[in-house]
Amino acid sequence: MRRFPTTETSYMSNPLLDTTTLPKFDEITPEHVLPAIKQVIAEHRAKLESLLETADDPDVDSLVAPVEQMEHELGRIWSPVSHLQSVLGSPAWRKAYTSALPLLTEHGTEISQNEHLQRAYAKVGEALPADASEETRSAVDHALRDFHLAGVDLQKTAKDRFKTIMRELAATQASFEHNVQDASDAWSLHVEDPSRLDGLPQQALDRAAGSAADKNLEGWLLTLDYPTYDAVLTHATNRELRETVYKAWVTRGSDKGASPDWDNTDNITKILALRHEAANLVGFETYADYSLATKTANSTEQVIDFLRELASHSRARAEQELAELSEFAGQPLEPWDVTFWLEKLKQDRFSISNEELRLYFPADTVVGGLFALAEKLYDVVFEETGDVAAWHDDARYFTLKSASGEVLGGFYTDLFARSGKRNGAWIDECIGRQHLNGELTLPVGYLVCNFQPVDSDGVSLLTHDEVVTRFHEFGHMLHHLLTRVGLPSVSGINGVPGDAGELPSQVMENVAWPSEVRTRCSSHRETGEPLPRELFDKLEASRHAGAALAMLRQLELGLYDFRLHAEYDPDSPPRILEMLAEVRDEVALIQHPEYNRLPHAFSHIFAGGYAAGYYSYKWAEVLAADAFAACEEAGIFDPATAERFRQEILEIGGSRDIMRAYIAFRGREPTVDALLRQNGIEPS
Repeated sequence: MRRFPTTETSYMSNPLLDTTTLPKFDEITPEHVLPAIKQVIAEHRAKLESLLETADDPDVDSLVAPVEQMEHELGRIWSPVSHLQSVLGSPAWRKAYTSALPLLTEHGTEISQNEHLQRAYAKVGEALPADASEETRSAVDHALRDFHLAGVDLQKTAKDRFKTIMRELAATQASFEHNVQDASDAWSLHVEDPSRLDGLPQQALDRAAGSAADKNLEGWLLTLDYPTYDAVLTHATNRELRETVYKAWVTRGSDKGASPDWDNTDNITKILALRHEAANLVGFETYADYSLATKTANSTEQVIDFLRELASHSRARAEQELAELSEFAGQPLEPWDVTFWLEKLKQDRFSISNEELRLYFPADTVVGGLFALAEKLYDVVFEETGDVAAWHDDARYFTLKSASGEVLGGFYTDLFARSGKRNGAWIDECIGRQHLNGELTLPVGYLVCNFQPVDSDGVSLLTHDEVVTRFHEFGHMLHHLLTRVGLPSVSGINGVPGDAGELPSQVMENVAWPSEVRTRCSSHRETGEPLPRELFDKLEASRHAGAALAMLRQLELGLYDFRLHAEYDPDSPPRILEMLAEVRDEVALIQHPEYNRLPHAFSHIFAGGYAAGYYSYKWAEVLAADAFAACEEAGIFDPATAERFRQEILEIGGSRDIMRAYIAFRGREPTVDALLRQNGIEPS
């Protein structure tokens, strides 16, 4: 294979272009972004032209491998940029990101619309030998599919329009996310009367006091970072305060928010219109149909039926939960009441509280225990590497090795909330695994959360829900790191159908519940003792409390997202709030006030990769619950079962049909029964 290395001069002048090492976060600045992206795009255009000039008889080595190598190189350069604008959020990094994004988007569409390249790939596909590997076939098949989805078959005018749509979509989705972030960062509530904060945990009070002190204010300053929001909604006895914070949260980025500058209404309208037009251009009736082209679900009807079936199974139990909770509270419940009274109910019924549990889950203990569990499951070793450059003092780097000492990959963690950092929890690819032409590049990822920052003693205490979140994201990371696939486009988390990508993460959520977690992942912050068996039993007993209500909430989001895209009418104004009301009338038991603007901060579907795909969480949860049932049947840490899951699911990336892979692991197709039982719902 012909190699096209970046020049030594470029390495020296622009650290972003040095793809021989981990990203040089101590050297990269926003000023490096545009020159690096422009240079690499220009180089890749020239390389592709050269490849196609000699592509009369293309094969995997002469065409597919070099194209994959180019995409891999560009991903390595862009990944630190995308990451830094998410975790730092400074104006300079945002400007650098938004300036380069159109160039990158246009370049990607240009390649996907290259007819010469598409014909060359088609030749490769036709000439693949019968014994070609699964990953090779999948990489070629996915590429041919993606050519079509990008409009390679269109006439020039339509092709140009599709390219414009992709560029505008990327910019509008970035604007949506920035509005949410700005609205979140701008809001605060100054509190001087300590009685208003009654019930808040000490960790939350200390953080609020620190925020006030940072602005030279007396008392406490509440913000809209997620730990603060969650603490208020869960623990604040002052109902008015809970509603105030709830209202601020659900009006972010909307016409009901603090500033019209951050209103996402126009962004949502434009995003829906552009997606629909793009789908129509390449032959799909709706964007929902377009979305399913890269998923396992076969039709929009199948997705809708699936969501409604789960809702039907869950409704009776959810109604019972809500009735019990309302009776316990002695009042009708508003949205800002539910979490608070559910916590009180758990305390009353199970003699357990989040804050009591939190004392047993220091973040470092959870991380160490999680590593120990993964080591036991998959025969690997995690080692912290202290001399790796990072973007913040909170960031750490870990190396993953096999039991024999072979380095398999590595990942960064950044676990604590701070101003300017995007809310939520996620993983992303820093470097994808590739093994081309005898050269191996190991996978590296980012794992990001927004937990309560460390206190004056250097300790961050997690709720058990946050422990589960950490397990969830770690499942994604294992999927990325344990792959054995060599072609980047189908390696690790790449090329996996969108509605199956949550399978590894949700399997790990289930791993957060067996009793071994009690001894591995917990230690009281003062005594060092693990979570007592009595408390663990209470935690497990409380697992089903509110589970059916939570199920309906996720189904509400999934159904809203999918119907919004499936029923979009270009000749009428988008039914952004009307659709939400319809879905809530159908599915939800807890109705929200008129000012609720859920869509305007729904980044998963308007800025992330879950458009017409939020149902994937429940779709994959069915697989995960059924898969974990196999682990329970054999013993949670049965080596043979864990090895089979690793080989059949984690190692294959997107190189194999996921249902074939799942059946190879489980021995049969999945059923919903295990998921229902996990949520305290008896299968009908």
